[in-house]
Amino acid sequence: MAQPQESRETSREDPAIKPSSSESKKLKTKTIKQKTTIPAAPAEVYDAFLDAKKHTAFTGSKATCVPKVGGKISAWDGYISGKNLTLVKGKRIVQEWITTDWEEGYPPSILDLSFAPKGRGTELTMIHSEVPASLASGFSVGWKDHYWTHLKRYFQERKDN
Repeated sequence: MAQPQESRETSREDPAIKPSSSESKKLKTKTIKQKTTIPAAPAEVYDAFLDAKKHTAFTGSKATCVPKVGGKISAWDGYISGKNLTLVKGKRIVQEWITTDWEEGYPPSILDLSFAPKGRGTELTMIHSEVPASLASGFSVGWKDHYWTHLKRYFQERKDN
């Protein structure tokens, strides 16, 4: 299987983290873009994000989700919270998203996940915009370490059993 394509280590100059439109309003934000390949069909990966039991299983931490537009979501034992803005079954999830360490005065970020068939798996494209600049580097690493790695392991273990 081909190696996943994810953004490089983050730094101020990293092209995978770009200034967002909020900078014009004096709030310093960044956009994180990453791609990875998950060893499962797009509908399965989509469901893993919106089905609270599956999300809890792959992260190892409690998640909740009302899987409809406007439905509230939470993950990582309440560290992440937000709501679903756009849902296209098996293809796309857009969520409003914040964490418990969100900077005061910043609006929620926008998480946009797209799922496309790639070989026997899914190419997942993530665009996380309007992230407070001070949190972007940590979130970029967090997506890799706490989502993509866990999600790949979850589906690989299911295939092996």
